[in-house]
Amino acid sequence: MNSLGFRTDLMLRRLEGSTITDHGGYLTIRSPRNPTFWWGNFLLIPESALQDEAATWMSRFAGAFPGAAHVAIGVDATGAPALQPPGYRAAGFRLEHSTVLTAAAVREPPHRNDAALFRRLETEDDWRQAVELQVASSDEPAAAREFCERRIADQRRLAEAGHGACFGAFQGGRLAAHLGLFSDGGPVARYQNVGTHPAARRQGLAGTLVYHAGRYGLGALGASTLVIVADPDYSAIRIYRSVGFADQEIQLSLEREPAHP
Repeated sequence: MNSLGFRTDLMLRRLEGSTITDHGGYLTIRSPRNPTFWWGNFLLIPESALQDEAATWMSRFAGAFPGAAHVAIGVDATGAPALQPPGYRAAGFRLEHSTVLTAAAVREPPHRNDAALFRRLETEDDWRQAVELQVASSDEPAAAREFCERRIADQRRLAEAGHGACFGAFQGGRLAAHLGLFSDGGPVARYQNVGTHPAARRQGLAGTLVYHAGRYGLGALGASTLVIVADPDYSAIRIYRSVGFADQEIQLSLEREPAHP
């Protein structure tokens, strides 16, 4: 596989118990525990398939996920095409570009927060607060709760199985920011779900948390490469770069949202 972003995505999905089926020219990834998780239930196609008719892959997605209203297709590429494939655009797809960043070492952030308590999530209340933080950060909190509960449950299982840990920044006993860092025991560790409560942003929490988790990954997890994936147009990417991450490649995905009446 060419894409480091999807290679680490699949590492996480395997650890979470997802099934990955190799069809010889593409992969089907299924996450039965969380059927509404788009990037736990998707097709991964080769870059050359961008030249195919979109209807071909829409049909294969519908066959694999007959109850899905959306379509999610990952592209095994490391860079962005010059133009969005016109057939996919005409079929209603949006071509998403994410930046994959890597680090072999981490440095303290320029705005380090020393007031909060940074530690692993361990107690029932810690995990409950992680769900609430993720819901609070969602654009549609009411609709997101079940999804967030399932995603946090996945991360808790990975942490309790020894595949990594979730870390939190606590202010007055309340979880203000959190993230996960996981590995399958190989040389790469992948960050997941870096999030800060809307009321606690711009306090240096995320950068400090990424730094603390990175030291854990390079030490206790034995990783030699840390991987994080970011929206190139969102401010968080500057935080990751400030603690030692550098842009490595572009991760491509095709999304077609559910049709609205």
